This record gives sequence, C-alpha cells and structure tokens, in this order.
Amino acid sequence: MAEFPFLLLFWYGVLHAFGPDHLMAIADFSIGKDRLKTMAITLAFALGHGVSLFLFAKLLNSFPLTPRLLVWGDIISAIAIGAIGLFLLFMALTNRINVGWHEHGGKRHIHIWFGREHDHEKGELGGPLASALTLGTLMGIGGVRGMLVTLSAITHNAVNFWMVISFTLGVMVVFLLFGLLLGLINEHLLQTRERLRIAFGIVGATSLIVGGSMLM
Repeated sequence: MAEFPFLLLFWYGVLHAFGPDHLMAIADFSIGKDRLKTMAITLAFALGHGVSLFLFAKLLNSFPLTPRLLVWGDIISAIAIGAIGLFLLFMALTNRINVGWHEHGGKRHIHIWFGREHDHEKGELGGPLASALTLGTLMGIGGVRGMLVTLSAITHNAVNFWMVISFTLGVMVVFLLFGLLLGLINEHLLQTRERLRIAFGIVGATSLIVGGSMLM
C-alpha cells in the first residue's frame, strides 16, 4: 500500500500534537482572543511547526548529526515555552493584565494589553500571529528527532514534501480542534478582568511547569 507511510505519518502528527508543550504554546497566545483570532493563531503555529520540521529534517538527512546535538532542539523548545509561561505568570501576579472593549459594526470586542493600566500604547499585546508562527518554527526543531525515527521505521526514502504535509495535517487537526475549544472558552467564560488574570496565571504556571519538566 503506497499510501500507508502517509497515513502513518498523519496519525503520528495527531499523536505528536497532543504534546503538552504544543497545547500550552497555543493557549499562551490564544487566551482572551475571539474565535477567529484564536483559529488564526492556531493555524500559524501549525504551519510554522510543519515547515520547520520539513526544513530541519531535510538538513539532517544531508548532514547527519549526533543524538547529543539533536537534544538541543528539545532544550530550545523547553526554554521558549518556559520563558513565555514565566512572563504570563508574572503579568498575572503583578496585576498587569488589562481589559477593555470596543465595537465594530455593532459587535463588541474584547481588547487585552499587558502593563500598567495607563500604559495602553506601550504595553499593548501585539503580533500574536507572528509570535505563534515563530514559536511553532522553534518548537519544530524539537520534533525533528521523533519524525525522523518514524520515517526510518516506514521507509528508506529521503524526507519529501508530501510526507511532511501528511504529518502537518495530522498536527493541524488536533491544533484546530483545541483552538476551537479555546475560542469557546474565551467567548463564554473569560469576559472579565479578574477571570482573565486567573486564566493567564494558570496558563503561565502550567507552561512554566511543562517547560521545566522538559529540561529534566
């Protein structure tokens, strides 16, 4: 069955996406966002993750590296997710999460920024799509080892574009469903400053724990 390797990679992508570091990374950037922004952030993270896996897998096929060097991909991922968690936890504990509302076309939108309440322009949270894309790319480095092990188990061919597409689609299915869940939580449960502060604190603490556990 010629399609078997691609199906196996798709399911490996599904299992890979359930990693707590991936889900926490999406949550870090999606708390408080509306459903459309949450889905866009989730998609950006998934695309960055898939593209970086493809590029680094191709690189490692051409220039084999020792397992010890590949561990640095996991370390980079752990430091990134832990640092974001520490930042969010600090903002929550120091009461630097602010909420405002505005309307577009008669529809009310929540608006969140970090910093002191009067530092709206300086402390505004910007670029979540670019940040999610960048983090997804960085964390893709940590997933290269597992992907190459899976590829070597099912095929002796070099990594190609369609293999990575199959893997990325599996990842994307889980990420988008998780993003949809976060969007619903944001819309129905996180509409006050106090609830958002608690949510950011929980997500930040969990990200810090996940990042720390990856380093152990």
